[in-house]
Amino acid sequence: MAQEISWLADLGRTDVAVAGGKGANLGELVRGGFPVPDGFVVTTAAYDRFVAEHHLADAIADAAAAVTAGQPAGAAASRVADLFSGGALDPGLAEAIRDAYARLGGGPVAVRSSATAEDLAEASFAGQQDTYLNVVGDDALLAAVRDCWASLWADRAIWYRAQHGVGDASLAVVVQRLVPAEAAGVMFTANPANGRTEETVITAAWGLGEAVVSGLVDTDTIVVDTDGDRVLTTHVADKAVRIDPVVSDAPETAGSDRAAASGRTRTSPTGAERNRAVLDDAAALRLAALGERIAAHFGAPQDIEWTLAGGEFQLVQSRPITALPPRTGPIPVDWPVPQKGLYFRASITEQLPDPLTPLFADLMATAVPAGLNRMLAELVPGGASSDIGFPTINGYAFYRYSYSAFGALLKMTPMAIQKVLGGGGSWIEDRWRARLADYRAEVDAEAALEVGAVSASELLAAVERLVDAVTYYYTAVQTIIPLAATAELTWTGVYDKLLKRPGDPSAEVFLLGYDSEPIRADKALYDLARWVRDQPGLAEAVADPSVDALADDAPGGVSGEVWTQWRERVSQHLSEHGHTLYNLDFVNPVPADDPTPVLGALRYDLADDAPDPHVRQQRAAAAREDAAAALLVRLQGWRAERVRSLLTRAQHTGPLREDALAAMGLFLPPARRLLRALGDRLVAADAVAEPMDVCWLTLDEARGLAASLDGGGEVPGDLRDRIAARQAEARGERLATPPQYLPKNRTMDAFEWMYPATAGGAVGGVLTGTAGSGGVVTAPARVLSGPEDFGLFRPGEVLVASITTPAYTPLFAMAAGVVTNIGGVLSHGSIVAREYGIPAVLGTGSATRDIHTGDEITVDGSAGTVRLPGAVDAVEQPAPGHRWLLVAAGAALVAAAVAHVWYHARKRR
Repeated sequence: MAQEISWLADLGRTDVAVAGGKGANLGELVRGGFPVPDGFVVTTAAYDRFVAEHHLADAIADAAAAVTAGQPAGAAASRVADLFSGGALDPGLAEAIRDAYARLGGGPVAVRSSATAEDLAEASFAGQQDTYLNVVGDDALLAAVRDCWASLWADRAIWYRAQHGVGDASLAVVVQRLVPAEAAGVMFTANPANGRTEETVITAAWGLGEAVVSGLVDTDTIVVDTDGDRVLTTHVADKAVRIDPVVSDAPETAGSDRAAASGRTRTSPTGAERNRAVLDDAAALRLAALGERIAAHFGAPQDIEWTLAGGEFQLVQSRPITALPPRTGPIPVDWPVPQKGLYFRASITEQLPDPLTPLFADLMATAVPAGLNRMLAELVPGGASSDIGFPTINGYAFYRYSYSAFGALLKMTPMAIQKVLGGGGSWIEDRWRARLADYRAEVDAEAALEVGAVSASELLAAVERLVDAVTYYYTAVQTIIPLAATAELTWTGVYDKLLKRPGDPSAEVFLLGYDSEPIRADKALYDLARWVRDQPGLAEAVADPSVDALADDAPGGVSGEVWTQWRERVSQHLSEHGHTLYNLDFVNPVPADDPTPVLGALRYDLADDAPDPHVRQQRAAAAREDAAAALLVRLQGWRAERVRSLLTRAQHTGPLREDALAAMGLFLPPARRLLRALGDRLVAADAVAEPMDVCWLTLDEARGLAASLDGGGEVPGDLRDRIAARQAEARGERLATPPQYLPKNRTMDAFEWMYPATAGGAVGGVLTGTAGSGGVVTAPARVLSGPEDFGLFRPGEVLVASITTPAYTPLFAMAAGVVTNIGGVLSHGSIVAREYGIPAVLGTGSATRDIHTGDEITVDGSAGTVRLPGAVDAVEQPAPGHRWLLVAAGAALVAAAVAHVWYHARKRR
């Protein structure tokens, strides 16, 4: 039986097949001269022979089948455990284990499972099988070996392997001298929070490491800069308990009793050292240096379990760090302004919620002021100003006005408002429609460009023209928004203050049930889903996430003709509606590029009970018409005509806002196509790793590279590192919350009420924001950082995001409610939520920080509050309100004038 026992010193990293991941890695550490407790491995050959001799294959297959089929497998897994514990070890193997144990000197050992599938770079399998500590005596050791084998087929282990695509597995057992640890912990030789390979993160607690890896105790956390050989941060935790071996002179004689074989440890209060640091700086630096050596030995960042006894560190595990995130730069704290002036995040920046890529930032820096000045010149003669800018601070876009430019803007505001609202806003609507037509023509012209037939410089120039086109088009959107907002707020103010009686419908009921781009896209997708359901085998194929829904070849069970029709129909849908944007920055894909969100919503629409948007709209329209008819009949005469005029205007302009916003994304599909074509040439020149990495170049860099490509010049060789550094910096910036205005001072703070978000922060477990859409719902939350998370959203969850843009619309049909950091009563999220009849609270300021995915929260869209887990009933919350008061203030003036006329008309009658 000698081949079924191997000493750690004889194993290297190539011995996974016989020693399992843990055993092979420990063997490699021993061979590398690192401090590892002495021990041996009961190899996978012993496990395989035991399974064969005791005919366990069928029981194991039953347990595995039950778990992978999603069924409770407790009984099957328990039967497997009983079979392992009840089976006698081959006498020769048992004797070999006893002999090896004797060579270790007997005494307490750790018995640890080591599966062949564990400690892979892509999946660690940590904690999926069992470990037994402080095992003493021959019989207890043999029982622990069998229990480790059985743990390979526990529910959690089977499920974990199935999730990672691992089928067959064997299990070796590592037996090591137990280190009587004074302290223990885990060390990551790269920071798993930010991906920085020059940072080592150490967690530490008193006693055996079981308290750490099981999550039983809070741990000290130390971050070491290994490049600078210094401790960056130290957090000393309140380590309430510790686990220690039970000391006894009597050997354990457990036989096959699994409970006894589990080892003898005790959990006890920590005592006086509870709030004392486990490691001082010198010890932390010594441990981090050891970790660096181990990572270099394995050639990859490592997740290491360590112990400390008698002042010396020993290692009991090392595995590759799985899923190390991309490198993340520091999170900005200071927000220095580049030059004197007033800085605001408003207007078009709502479509720019994240840090900008360098190329887009450079293009927008000139395009936005140019477009804004064109609009000002159209509204007010001589209104253009050279003192308007669009810089970035920590990657985030801000409008910048010099003090003189801002003063001039305030002076021309009354004239601009008169122009916007004059004649019922017809001039503004006509301007938008004309501008939209021009914008579409500009986009179509660039979309028709033959990318293979033009120079790299022309590809870049075409992208510049598209950015100029969208920023100038946005100036038409800028005037449509206040036109629609004024009409809606005026109607709401007059209705709520002068017309509404107890039991009457809310003001928003009069405005629902009309078509706009989000509604049209929703209905078109539902119709597509209904067609899919009628085609043989197609619904099953499309509903399967593992099937490539846009593949050239039809999957099994679907005819080629049906599959061709499906691809044509979905392509047509994406052509018409696939430009809805999450972010104007062209680095972000739209559904036309990545239809994942659309396909997710379509799969939801395939269900028998999927809500029909046509029916929903018809009901909303019927309720609207009934409410309007009842109100107008009650008023009659002159007052009815005045109300009809207000209502008609609000009903007409509301959908315009969503249509205007939705069209902004038209430039993105052709812009991304052009950028990919330019990026393909840079990839071919070995300048960048991915085509869309071109977005991370500055405009000057991109122009220079394009010229080099066109002229056969030399392309710089350091672009990849430069791009990686910029991407890392942007990841850190994305974790910051940019201020809505700068500089921060008393004067600017006095205008904080004008912005579409609170300062943020829950009070008594309750978040307060703007009441965007009525209703109350309690449901689990899903926090989304962007389109990359859309596929995680599940029907019935509350959608929580920084801000919702048109790209989020497919999720509204599935959502139970909506909560955002930024937004107001007239923002996209509010308007679309009302159409879908779900509660929405917007402008909370901190929803994405205070709410976590899976939290059961209560969204009260009428009160503007969100109750978090553990909310305190007695805390009085500040009253929510409309925070977009710049718009509301103008609307209030209109409402006051209407009310004045109304009052005098009543006196005349």
